[in-house]
Amino acid sequence: MANFLIHRADTRGKVDWGWLQSRHTFSFGGYYNPERMHFGVLRVINDDTVAEGRGFDKHPHDNMEIISIPLEGDLEHRDTLGNVAVIKQGDIQVMSAGTGIEHSEYNRNTDRLTKFLQIWIFPNRRNVKPRYDQMTMNVEGMKNRFQQILSPNADDDGVWIHQNAWFHLGKFDQGVTSEYKIKSKGNGVYAFIISGAATILGQPLTSRDGLGAWEIESLSIISDSPETQILLMEVPMDL
Repeated sequence: MANFLIHRADTRGKVDWGWLQSRHTFSFGGYYNPERMHFGVLRVINDDTVAEGRGFDKHPHDNMEIISIPLEGDLEHRDTLGNVAVIKQGDIQVMSAGTGIEHSEYNRNTDRLTKFLQIWIFPNRRNVKPRYDQMTMNVEGMKNRFQQILSPNADDDGVWIHQNAWFHLGKFDQGVTSEYKIKSKGNGVYAFIISGAATILGQPLTSRDGLGAWEIESLSIISDSPETQILLMEVPMDL
């Protein structure tokens, strides 16, 4: 029998800095919950809304795999490797912080908010050379199926990170059933409902709810609304 946990959207940590509205699935910054430290190597899921013309000034990271997925609007990225890029809805960005990198993130729009997911994963190799990458996802390929958007392999679909992890993203019509099979034995999977509603392991979930399951070989998912978007994050359970 599968082991699982549920994080309801309204139980997440809350941050309100005026220009930034954020919800933290796991302990982060000023939000600390000893029962919400991580799910395996999945350390952070921050659901951020950034005001027009505002953003995060240059700040450092090291030894973390950082993934950003815009949901609305766009975000300008600058880092100490010399990268200057804009990511928008339909893109995915990855940064291997490794030995150390500094970056900034800004909503350069003056007329709309930017909403994005920022996800941190502990790497399986420390002190690697920092790197940055981004890609535009095939949105049509997500219709009623899970499309791979991240893996451990540079020559596989999507971006890659230093970890035995896979991300898949899908958009489903109501009533569609799909099955996700674990790619690496011993891994767990964390499902984050970006929008809509779904039933996973018999549990009803709605927008911004999360369900983590482990000691499983597959996961059956039923879409319960006309436009359900789900992010699946398969990760090792051992740090």
